[in-house]
Amino acid sequence: TSNLSKGDREMIVTTTSVANHCLYCVVSHGALLRIYEKKPNVSDQVSVNYRKASDISPRQRAMLDFAMKVCLHSDEVDDADFKALHAHGFDDEDCWDVAAITAFFGMSNRIANFSGMMPNPEFHLMGRVPREKKAD
Repeated sequence: TSNLSKGDREMIVTTTSVANHCLYCVVSHGALLRIYEKKPNVSDQVSVNYRKASDISPRQRAMLDFAMKVCLHSDEVDDADFKALHAHGFDDEDCWDVAAITAFFGMSNRIANFSGMMPNPEFHLMGRVPREKKAD
């Protein structure tokens, strides 16, 4: 079990995939983020600049600060980074989860980038427009 919601997980993947320039993961996981958070704008906001995103909570901002540090400067992570997350209700296992998701998708981003993976066209509209209802 984890204190991270599905939306939190997708937010981590989307935000760190931006830093890794992974179009496939930003678009595909951004679509899932819109769906899980039920906020169509949140994915666009964190894809451009999560620090200015108005649709995320202070808890999520702290989570993304930590994820980005793991993504870009993992050698600089120290006790103060864990204390910052603890102040927002994260426990040590949650910190591990944020770091593991970030690290795993760092690898995935690199594989998607070198192989030229492109997002499926339907990902661009997922969570933005209502799904079409199937005829009975």
